[in-house]
Amino acid sequence: MNDHSPPLATRFRGFLPVIIDVETAGFNAKTDALLEVAAVLLKATSAGRIEPDITVAQHILPFEGANLEKAALEFNGIDPYHPFRMAQPEKEALQSIFKPIRSAIRENHCTRAILVGHNASFDLGFINAAVERTKIKRNPFHPFSTFDTVSLSGLAYGQTVLARAAVAAAIPWDGKEAHSAIYDAERTAELFCDIVNRWDAHIGIPAVSPEKLADE
Repeated sequence: MNDHSPPLATRFRGFLPVIIDVETAGFNAKTDALLEVAAVLLKATSAGRIEPDITVAQHILPFEGANLEKAALEFNGIDPYHPFRMAQPEKEALQSIFKPIRSAIRENHCTRAILVGHNASFDLGFINAAVERTKIKRNPFHPFSTFDTVSLSGLAYGQTVLARAAVAAAIPWDGKEAHSAIYDAERTAELFCDIVNRWDAHIGIPAVSPEKLADE
């Protein structure tokens, strides 16, 4: 790494934050179907701010033997086998999501991705379970560490519900669009960036290279 490395390489201890939202057919990552995944990649501006960059997403077919909870499907409005979903099997879907994440890790001189989510342990649990089922060998995400915008929003805005935190941060919110993976991931990305940028503007953070941290 050199002095011209992108700011994302040092801002989060060598981790690349990637905002993830999943839509599922229940709450049990081991038994319930993963139906949608959206990932938002970030970029650093010349002014040192972070902003949402690109969004990648996939509709996913339920894995063989997956449980489909009626209440969950009624809540998110997903018909898992609707032909217009153009859904992919889990392995192909995850590989298509992971490919640009791995590229972004390299381009930003980071060592690994770290999942950012609203109730992040839920999203990471479903990602990890799907990786295990499909035997994907190169999961770009840290296996258990996350950045959770529930906690960050509680600190920054006094709100823990995504919709209320977005409104508190002056981020437009459309309740009719909520509960799709893309919409929720993109609003969560805006929220995360707003919190980090506010912190950096008012408090600041020292630039510490991953190499220095590794030596400590």
